[in-house]
Amino acid sequence: MEWQALFSLGVVVFCFAMLALSRVSPDIVTTAALTLILLAGVISPQQALAGFSNQGMLTVAVLYVVVSGLTETGAVGWIVQNLLGRPRSPRHAQWRLMLPVAGLSAFLNNTPVVAVFVPAVQDWARRHRLTLSRLLIPLSFASIAGGTCTLIGTSTNLVVNGLLVERGGSPGLGLLELAWIGLPVTAALFAFILLFGRWLLPDRDPVRESLESVREFTVEMLVEAGGPLVGMRIKEAGLRQLPGLFLVEIERGGEALPAVSSQERLQGGDRLVFAGVPDSVVDLQKIHGLVPATSQVFKIDQARSERRFFEAVVSDSHPLLGKTVREGGFRTRYNAVIIGIARNGERLKQKIGDVILHPGDTLLLESPPGFGQRQRNSRDYFLVSPIGDSHPLRHERAGIAISIVLGMVLCVAFGWLSMLKAALLAAGLMIATRCTDGGVARRSPDLKVLVVIATSFGIGAALAESGAAHWLGQGVVSLAEGNAVLSLALVFLATAVLTAMATNNVAAVLMFPIAMATAEGMHVSVLPFAVTIMVAASASFATPIGYQTNLMVYNAGGYRFGDFVRIGLPLTLLVGLVTVGLVPLIWGF
Repeated sequence: MEWQALFSLGVVVFCFAMLALSRVSPDIVTTAALTLILLAGVISPQQALAGFSNQGMLTVAVLYVVVSGLTETGAVGWIVQNLLGRPRSPRHAQWRLMLPVAGLSAFLNNTPVVAVFVPAVQDWARRHRLTLSRLLIPLSFASIAGGTCTLIGTSTNLVVNGLLVERGGSPGLGLLELAWIGLPVTAALFAFILLFGRWLLPDRDPVRESLESVREFTVEMLVEAGGPLVGMRIKEAGLRQLPGLFLVEIERGGEALPAVSSQERLQGGDRLVFAGVPDSVVDLQKIHGLVPATSQVFKIDQARSERRFFEAVVSDSHPLLGKTVREGGFRTRYNAVIIGIARNGERLKQKIGDVILHPGDTLLLESPPGFGQRQRNSRDYFLVSPIGDSHPLRHERAGIAISIVLGMVLCVAFGWLSMLKAALLAAGLMIATRCTDGGVARRSPDLKVLVVIATSFGIGAALAESGAAHWLGQGVVSLAEGNAVLSLALVFLATAVLTAMATNNVAAVLMFPIAMATAEGMHVSVLPFAVTIMVAASASFATPIGYQTNLMVYNAGGYRFGDFVRIGLPLTLLVGLVTVGLVPLIWGF
């Protein structure tokens, strides 16, 4: 083995150690590794940077824009309500999540499936007070397992099938033929996560919960007449699940209904009084069927979807001190509307328009984006700060956003367009139909994920070009010494190791000629080896960098490298046992 191969393996080992033992961001680690490889001259700059123009990486980037259209229109909430439902327990939540994800991933590329589900699961976990870190790894793993069930479930299956036809002289596999192994693998994965996930999955509280604000706002919302919430019980509408939020009372027909039961049915025109922390109050503004109780919201000359939420602390020189919000003409003066007020933990009983402003009151405002800039140095407020990138949603366009995504899926499923072309078309339509705007679209891609994916291609190219990957795979397979089943097991192991170090497609392409040579040397069929490679290349559970869906949930779930190793390593061994045990029985040697 030449020095380039040794150097590449050394850099990969260093990369793994940094990811496993330090808290350095993965994009920094993989970029540093690729830089070392490039400086050593193992690969050319064109090979090192090829990942940044790779269709897979670009597809992921564009899909973030598509998903922003679903998020901005509230369609993600529809997915949560109609597909995920209301879990009875954390284990039931994992089951409710993994089943539809695996089913969709069998016929769709799993990257867009995960891209759509990540924001939906984040919202779902928040509403039902579930631990997000116990859901996103199962989401990624279920999408990977579902992809092994059909020929079109993942690009790896298509790549290996093409090699099988081209080099193996085989007619190839049918669309559903892989279900014979894919369904048992998926069932094994489900059983493993449901049985052992409570011990192997990390249990970390999101930052927003651990740093929850002590400020409690009072806010009023109206049930929109003829809206989707009319006739629903409080619990069914999800108004009991938002953390840090309490439904104080319902005002109906001039009468107050305190101590509201979760079984109380909502009626059009009900005035709901809530008390809660800022993030949960903002979440209320995104629920389809609820509108702010103050009509002032609809008098600002700018679409609600283009506004932002701000917190502003009233100073002792505010011109409206001692006046009610209505008397002072707050909206006219500031081009902003108060949707919530916090006052030293006190629960305000008046309607917002009747509240007399005091120094130190914290106002939750809805306003055009320029409010923060205009009032930043004003003596009227001690402090003005935006609340993240939160703003009201475009619920009226949710149907358009869902139709665009369905159209994208159909174009790919019927082979009319490639995944990249379909995603680009869908992203353009999301912007053209105003399901999302240009600013949100530009901010939506997760650059950390994209950099890790792009640099991983360069590292994989170094392993291939230097001969390190070939040496590693050939050395492992040669240990079989003529035993077909042992050879199959070692092919699975070598492919899984290469997938963890490089990418699934690279591992499959590198292992196929080695496996074919092994099959020919033993005078057995290459088909079971090809199927084993398909499963092993997809069974990348042990590291976050082996599969792009793992990378997509890595940052979102606040995971560490070791989290994937702890649950992914035994799961990979289990999938290997199922594959090596069943493939010879199904396809024979």
